[in-house]
Amino acid sequence: MSHVNYKIWTVCMIQDGDKVLLLDRQHDHFKGYIPPGGKVEFPESIVESAIREVKEETGLEVSNLIYKGLYEYVNPVTSDRYMIFNYITKEFHGELPVDGPEGKAVWVNIEEAYTLPMQESIRRRFPLFFKDGTFEIQVQWDQEENKEGKVTVVYT
Repeated sequence: MSHVNYKIWTVCMIQDGDKVLLLDRQHDHFKGYIPPGGKVEFPESIVESAIREVKEETGLEVSNLIYKGLYEYVNPVTSDRYMIFNYITKEFHGELPVDGPEGKAVWVNIEEAYTLPMQESIRRRFPLFFKDGTFEIQVQWDQEENKEGKVTVVYT
């Protein structure tokens, strides 16, 4: 078996009643409204990473994160596996900065969020944060076409 390149990220949806906190990200090729999150730094735990990323990107301190699921991209040609661990929490405190490093943090009504510009990967899992149970979504990357190939969604 060839060497596989694993990259691990987190996403943490912060919910306050019928609103969620999203970042209006307007740089690089990941534009759109996204929940806070980022790369897991070795050797921190995955949940510690989610808490740290929220603090760095929004100024908020979160606690009691609930695991919602795994979203991953696999590229059989390059042997890359990108794993994104997804959490949600309703417990937070602190002050939002005027402008964060990844974009302006804004409270958005959950129903209105569906009309906002979002990356397909965020849009695909967005409703799953608010359902009971957990999800696992795997996207096989089509290297030749440079786009998503087969998408498998499992929800329990």
